[in-house]
Amino acid sequence: MKVCDILRVKGSTLYTVSPDTALQTAVLVMSEHDIGSLVVMEYDKLVGMLTFREVIAALAKHHGTLDDLKVQSVMNAKPLTCSMETEIDEVRRMMLVDHARYLPVMDQKVLMGVISFYDVAKSVVEAQDFENSMLKAYIRDWPEESEKAAP
Repeated sequence: MKVCDILRVKGSTLYTVSPDTALQTAVLVMSEHDIGSLVVMEYDKLVGMLTFREVIAALAKHHGTLDDLKVQSVMNAKPLTCSMETEIDEVRRMMLVDHARYLPVMDQKVLMGVISFYDVAKSVVEAQDFENSMLKAYIRDWPEESEKAAP
């Protein structure tokens, strides 16, 4: 399974902000859409990623206030990315090693979508459920010993 398979099921809705967006505005967008990340774009170029992790760190550092903060001051300026052809096992490894919950999906320099740890876990569970049901069906249809011995 590849990243393109997840995006095909998930869809391609993207939420982005620019680096000079007020952090409070970005948090409202994340809350309104019930999402944990925003891709930070400058014109058509990926320049960062804002997740709830960066927002919480900013709140802690600034004593619970986000006044006058811009997205660029707290975003991850070098987020991990993957391509449409990246295998899911590789994505899982990348996410676990780097503690990344969200990965922008790039096709050359074009943003194609974002996949989350949840998206990856869901696809793995669905694939395992499918394989499990196929194995159960195969076992249920297994020929009896008496059938194999008959000429």
